[in-house]
Amino acid sequence: MNVDEFVKVTEALTKLLGVSIWPVVLVVVLVKFSPALKEFFYGLGEFSFKGGGFEATAKRKQAEASAALVAASVARPDAETTPESAARNAREAAAVVADAVNARVIRRASAATVLWVDDRPENNIFERQSLEALGISFVLATSTEEALKLLSKQQFDVIISDMGRPPDSRAGYTLLDRLRSSGNQTPFVIYAGSNAPEHKAEARSHGAIGSTNRATELFEYVLAALNGRR
Repeated sequence: MNVDEFVKVTEALTKLLGVSIWPVVLVVVLVKFSPALKEFFYGLGEFSFKGGGFEATAKRKQAEASAALVAASVARPDAETTPESAARNAREAAAVVADAVNARVIRRASAATVLWVDDRPENNIFERQSLEALGISFVLATSTEEALKLLSKQQFDVIISDMGRPPDSRAGYTLLDRLRSSGNQTPFVIYAGSNAPEHKAEARSHGAIGSTNRATELFEYVLAALNGRR
């Protein structure tokens, strides 16, 4: 992709979605995986965001959430990532937002506060942005003790936690178990490195609503919890 083509694609995309700021990482990924992702972005012209009667603000929120979730889904390519799989992940992320986000969801999200517990919060920037675009506020904690202190002073609509935080390799469950034993039933999601069925089952046995390593599934878990679906 040459410079002129790059400019045309990014300009067309921002005009299409009605947003002026696109996550920088998505531009980087677009360059890295240009052939397949360029096809995806051009294909967005045929993509129908549900709820065509939305006011402009709601459409913008939906578009911004889609941009950030696409970025989160493709920002960490591994050795097995191909341009085709990156484009497929991007399509899936955009479709998840289109299916999940409507005016009622945005109204509920705008009043929600989520506690995110992770000793490396910089790893989750785009996941947070995808939900912040809908109006969700975040409070960050980097340890179990800090999270418990915050929870003693404030109620949250959802809690997201990673699993291992040194020196506790099961810190996510440590926090979850302490909350459930105290009677705190705040919806809890584990966002960690595994998406294995046995780990999902274990998380539910501890009282979590789910466990995942996929940004799109995390997005769905949070919105489902806010809307009373678990």
